[in-house]
Amino acid sequence: MALRPDRNKTDADKRAQAQAAQGDALMREVDDAVRQDQYANFGKRYGIPLIAAIVIGLVAFGGYLFWQHRQSVDREHNSEQMTLALDQLQAGNLDTAAKNLDPLVTEEGAGPASVGRMLQAGIAAEQNDPAKAAKLFDQIADNADAPQAMRDLATIRSVAVQFDTLQPGTVIARLKPLAVPGNAFFGSAGEMLAMAYLQQGNRAEAGKLFARISKDKEVPDSLRSRSRQMAGVLGVDAIEDVDEAIAQSGVMAPGGPGGPGAAAPQQ
Repeated sequence: MALRPDRNKTDADKRAQAQAAQGDALMREVDDAVRQDQYANFGKRYGIPLIAAIVIGLVAFGGYLFWQHRQSVDREHNSEQMTLALDQLQAGNLDTAAKNLDPLVTEEGAGPASVGRMLQAGIAAEQNDPAKAAKLFDQIADNADAPQAMRDLATIRSVAVQFDTLQPGTVIARLKPLAVPGNAFFGSAGEMLAMAYLQQGNRAEAGKLFARISKDKEVPDSLRSRSRQMAGVLGVDAIEDVDEAIAQSGVMAPGGPGGPGAAAPQQ
């Protein structure tokens, strides 16, 4: 049902209503003009820096994607070179293996370069070239960007390949920081350090160090047994567990199989 027009409105009411509508329209136009002016001022003040920031952000993101892609490609290439080198090593082709490692050694990253150089140093040692091996090991040990564990291992290997030609003081200076219980290379570094003490005539220090090695359960059993024997020769009692010491030495305890207390074989 249609609404009946309101005939009670006077002309004054109609004029007032029209003026109110015109005022609302005018306010909207003013508001739109103010907003446009604000946007224009914002664009003038911040437009160029904002656009520049967006462009820089896009370029940086694109650069990151490219870098990530290059990293992936480099890792694949390094893996291929490492596989080729290891295959040649397994086949006994030491010279070819060393050449296959050249691309790794020239890498910018400390990790791949250190691994490649470590293998090349091992090849040089295998080829009875201790001077070349020591030089390569020392390059790793002196590289502050290389992983610390690899630097420590390179130091030990460098000393090992030239131990017979180094002065005891040099061996002590290089290995003493590593020959401490808890270090991953305590056993290997400690044994050479103790031998250097012996060369200096410092039997007491060598004996104590051999004893510490023999008591460290993180050290391989063969090295612990050898160190225990050396400590005993030097007059230091390094035996804490007699049964364990006998087991490591390969000697059967009394009463064990074949010992004096063993049962007679059945006929």
